[in-house]
Amino acid sequence: MSLLLTGATVIDGVTDDGVDGLAILVRDGRIVAIGRPDELDVPEDTEVVDVSGKFIIPGLMNANVHLLINIFLETLVRYDGRYEDLIAEAAQVALKSGMTTVFDTWGPRRALQAVRDRIDRGELVGSRIRCAGNIIGFDGPFSPDFDGRIPGVGTGHFVDRVNATWVENTGRHLMWLTPEGVGDEVRDYLGRGIDFVKYGSNEHGGTSAGAFLQFSERAQRVIVEEAHRAGVTAQAHTGTVEGLRIAVEAGCDLVQHANMTGPTEIPQETLEQFAPKGCAATVFPLTDHGRDILKKSITDFEWTIWAASDTNCRNLVDAGAKILLANDGGIFAREVMQEPMIAATWNGLPEDEALNRLATGHFVWLRAMEEKGMAPIELLRAATRNIAEAYQVDDDLGTLEAGKIADMVVLDANPLQGAKNYQSIHAVIKGGVMVDLDALPEQPLLTAELPAALEEEARYKRPLHHGERLPGCPGHH
Repeated sequence: MSLLLTGATVIDGVTDDGVDGLAILVRDGRIVAIGRPDELDVPEDTEVVDVSGKFIIPGLMNANVHLLINIFLETLVRYDGRYEDLIAEAAQVALKSGMTTVFDTWGPRRALQAVRDRIDRGELVGSRIRCAGNIIGFDGPFSPDFDGRIPGVGTGHFVDRVNATWVENTGRHLMWLTPEGVGDEVRDYLGRGIDFVKYGSNEHGGTSAGAFLQFSERAQRVIVEEAHRAGVTAQAHTGTVEGLRIAVEAGCDLVQHANMTGPTEIPQETLEQFAPKGCAATVFPLTDHGRDILKKSITDFEWTIWAASDTNCRNLVDAGAKILLANDGGIFAREVMQEPMIAATWNGLPEDEALNRLATGHFVWLRAMEEKGMAPIELLRAATRNIAEAYQVDDDLGTLEAGKIADMVVLDANPLQGAKNYQSIHAVIKGGVMVDLDALPEQPLLTAELPAALEEEARYKRPLHHGERLPGCPGHH
């Protein structure tokens, strides 16, 4: 079956401008030709879709998502045995939002791979997934690396089972090993079919807000070498200027949230290493308005981190680093978003400013980086071609060219005239098939509305009302 899209302005991600009045011919999931309609050899059984006045861009990508980020005890107990369902829901939310390919950089390997394979076989509609499984060197969801409150609350049996599901043989015990021993464990993990390797150059924050180095320079080089020997890319989680420098020098293909270096800005000598070493940088930016909102709810120390991260974003762009769209995108359950521990952080920003929301955060990213001076065509490439190149899938994805997989987004407004126009999604085409956006997600779980209140809740009287002082306390009125 063939598909012909006609009449649109095509922004292919290769050239710097769009060309109007073009047609794109698709057959068997790949682009056959792009040109003027009267120049194309169109088979008789071709489905023709007129998208005159629209704008066609490559399918959007995201270099850092977590399709199962809602790792709260309540969620993992409620959906025990159903992690694949949560991941499938997230993959469909991503696709509905224009992301035809996402790279999951931390999650339960086996469940992620199962959903990945179902989508690849055409058994399930969803964004194309490529995954790393665990971050090499990190412990599981119920540990000080993520949520150290749970051991002692949940049973040891359940806590250990959840942690093992994420970690397997790649956890903190690697920090005790020689570089050669680390390499052996990484090689074993690669044998389980992960698509790329992600490791911790810095710790995740449980001990020192992310400042400690997770692996020595020698160990980091060995991890990268093992990934490259297996023919996959290597990336690092970094959190300080030294963690960043070591990861770049170790030969990483990309560094996650390279702009997040604590209260210290990236030194010029490190900025200048990115381009010549071919290391791409994902960045986590906030819009100016989002930063203003966040500043009111965080500590002065936290603000110094966000201030440095903003400067780092601009400096990485100026240094010529290859910038990738990434945002830790995931779905938090609605009840979780009501928790004070979430509301007072960047995770709790309003929807139109919240960077890490899977459905909308990539739009926030594009607006934020527009504010920081990225050229319109470079914004598009950061969300498409640059990611494909960094993950070495650019033979098939990332631009609109004959021979490539037909992943496309049709927009009502020109994205080169404003980043806000990326939200004007008219249609999404993945692998040459028009996606039924209204049908997604097919099985709402974390995205479902909260259940109606119990009648007992209306009669429930709290012993202490939030925000009120006890009678007799000083200052009580």
